[in-house]
Amino acid sequence: MDPSLGDLPSLNAALNVAAAICLLLGWSFIRRGRVEAHRRAMWSALCCSTVFLISYLIYHFQVGSVRFQGQGPVRTLYFAILLTHTVLAAAVPPLALVTLSRALARRFDRHRAIARWTLPIWLYVSVTGVAVYWMLYQMDF
Repeated sequence: MDPSLGDLPSLNAALNVAAAICLLLGWSFIRRGRVEAHRRAMWSALCCSTVFLISYLIYHFQVGSVRFQGQGPVRTLYFAILLTHTVLAAAVPPLALVTLSRALARRFDRHRAIARWTLPIWLYVSVTGVAVYWMLYQMDF
């Protein structure tokens, strides 16, 4: 494996953490009526997730799949997290784009309606992405 590729899983985890923080900040800002801060936080979350996706694809096109080494109950837990993470991760880009397009069109009623779904799904995917990274690359077996 190219040594420069070895750092991408850690970068990807950091980008997921950053996206999760931005999402939580954005939610907090809008709850307090801080629209401009919300807008900046959500753009930041979108940028973090976009860079993550590019980095993730580069890594996996070069390296392929990484096998989980754990056995027993931790293996079951890993695959339960991975399954829900993967299914919901496929939903995040279209949800995020629809949510963004409604905000840009100033259709805030429709933006709020879908954001109530987009935020928890996107947040779950970001957090479980870090969990998958930790289980694959940091756990000792």
